[in-house]
Amino acid sequence: MRDAVCQAAGVAQRRAQGGFPKADPEARAAFETLLPDDPRVRVRPMFGNVAAFVDGNMFAGVFGADLFVRLDDDSREQLIAEGGARFEPMPGRPMREYVTLPPTWHDDHRRARGWLERSLDWARTLPPKRTKPS
Repeated sequence: MRDAVCQAAGVAQRRAQGGFPKADPEARAAFETLLPDDPRVRVRPMFGNVAAFVDGNMFAGVFGADLFVRLDDDSREQLIAEGGARFEPMPGRPMREYVTLPPTWHDDHRRARGWLERSLDWARTLPPKRTKPS
């Protein structure tokens, strides 16, 4: 628990300095094992970390040691009530539909996987993203 708090403090400090946190190898490995088994899910680099996409829409990812998910309004409020927080990759600039799981997400993979599945279900309802011409 102390390590998670220290890592979160480090992420906050790097954000305050204007940079993105470096990818946390343990968080990245845990994230990849938690992803739902769906052939449409793609993992790509994002913010110097990794994120998962379905039909071109980002639905989850890691940011330093944080795990973030994209959710509908009710689910976002529920996760915040359970200790989550609005996802702000840059201070004062939250990503509207995204929330981070509580820093203890590493300790409860079943619960974290449930939030990833809810996020994937929500993202599947969104229209596919069109690729921009080069």
